[in-house]
Amino acid sequence: MLFYTEFSDKLRIMSASTQRLPQPLQLLYAELLQQCAMALPSQRGVSFVAKTVNGGRYWYMEVVVGSGKKQYSLGRDTPTLRDLIERQKKLFAQARPEEKNRQQLVSMLVSGGLPAPGSAEGRVLELLAQSGVFLSGGVLVGSHAFGAYQGMLGVSWAKELTRTQDIDLASETSIDVAIPSDAPDIKSVLLESGMGFFAIPALNRKSPSTAFKVQGRNLHVDLLTPLRGPNRQEPVPLTHFKSYAHPVRFLDYLLEEAQMAVLPFRSGVLVNTPAPARYALHKLVVMERRPAAQHTKAIKDKMQAELLLEILLDERPGDVWAALDAAGRMPRKFRATLEEGLEKLAPALRERLS
Repeated sequence: MLFYTEFSDKLRIMSASTQRLPQPLQLLYAELLQQCAMALPSQRGVSFVAKTVNGGRYWYMEVVVGSGKKQYSLGRDTPTLRDLIERQKKLFAQARPEEKNRQQLVSMLVSGGLPAPGSAEGRVLELLAQSGVFLSGGVLVGSHAFGAYQGMLGVSWAKELTRTQDIDLASETSIDVAIPSDAPDIKSVLLESGMGFFAIPALNRKSPSTAFKVQGRNLHVDLLTPLRGPNRQEPVPLTHFKSYAHPVRFLDYLLEEAQMAVLPFRSGVLVNTPAPARYALHKLVVMERRPAAQHTKAIKDKMQAELLLEILLDERPGDVWAALDAAGRMPRKFRATLEEGLEKLAPALRERLS
């Protein structure tokens, strides 16, 4: 019990220490976000190789994935194919100075005080981004999304509130917008990355895995999807990602109106995150639904919600009202649980929301 009290007191002290990032640093973040959103394809880890097969010459694209390599057949050698390869090489050449510029922006942001993800977590998030997971509708949720809000909102929070080795990746079971025909197989992306991932067996050994872990480390990737209808624990197929996800009640509220953010890692990692105001309100619901054994996590949920609501009410109050309006259209159980969570906010913050 003493540990819980000390942990709670420490987080409360940290919650009062939101640091506003200088305006020039916020402008650098906006520039990095724009450059990442418009970036040309990078040649990092990509090369073209020709092979002779049964007397014929064939071209392959070779891609470095983690510590290994994968080859993709481009077809038989023809003048047209060689022209396409040369054109792609020119695009890669044009991308090099842009990538270097983004790396410099990342360095300036981190030096200026914008927290960066840890090295291992950053590599995994970069792998997911480069494989097209976020382009295909994946959304980063959990504390890594909370950490991404620092650049988006121009603040810096205590690392204890953003630190986690759990990468929570969420998606609807089907995506309404058009997605690339080569949307990634998330399971294969992780298992073939060379980073040491293995699939964590489900409790029911007949069910497919929805979580992956790096051998010898606590780094996890968990796949999540909204739970609709009766309660169930069985994994739900994400057909567009050729993988399975664990169903979570009320996650649909979090996934609506996802926004782009960039993580200051290497040359910038472009991800999708929930709208910050929705994340804050959803955290209050999550807090109320946690069992007693997860008391410390509930404390962290509350602190994250309060920090977000405070900065949003100062800078973007319309986002909070819109998120509350959307919450009013959620099922009765969600609304009742949210009301319970709102009652536990700091009195001054509750008054601002009334």
